[in-house]
Amino acid sequence: MAKRVKLYEQNPSERELERVVKVLQDDGVIIYPTDGVYAFGCSLRSAKGVEKLRTISGKEEKLLSIVCTDISMVDKFARIDNSTFKILKRNTPGEFTFILEASSKVPDKALAGRHTVGVRIPNNNIPLAIVERLGFPLATASVKDDDEVVEYTTDPELIAERYDAVVDMVIDGGYGSLVPTTLVDLTSGEPEILREGGGELK
Repeated sequence: MAKRVKLYEQNPSERELERVVKVLQDDGVIIYPTDGVYAFGCSLRSAKGVEKLRTISGKEEKLLSIVCTDISMVDKFARIDNSTFKILKRNTPGEFTFILEASSKVPDKALAGRHTVGVRIPNNNIPLAIVERLGFPLATASVKDDDEVVEYTTDPELIAERYDAVVDMVIDGGYGSLVPTTLVDLTSGEPEILREGGGELK
């Protein structure tokens, strides 16, 4: 049975954050709130966690994203040129997933044969505080399927009931959204919007 943790975005408890980080350091998979839909997450440096996350989320071969605290952390795990930097600066933190060329610091397990990685800097203090204390990005995938709109994915109680047996911890950060992030490909020089979502590109 998954552990349950209540965190408040305005002032997340240090003690509870430490519990979350311990689970992640022990190869665990969590469910946590973002500025959009709830998401699965594990430490990017945990090969076991990434494998488990892929299985639970059904994204065995699909692109995974990483959650970073800021652009300087993104710069360690993805290639950023001047124009990319300007786009990130204008639009983060926010409801976006940016597809970038991955750097060699992204483990092969997370890439699954790809050379690109999705990057998130969410406008929500809970994931940012978790990543900051972990000292490493979260590998992440949405709880909601892209082609499925399900009411339970907004309610942390219902999410916990559904995934209790397969994840290690569920973080209740209040009701989530059904709106996914805006997905933007930045690998070809010009930004290409692949999916319209919560973010409006500036």
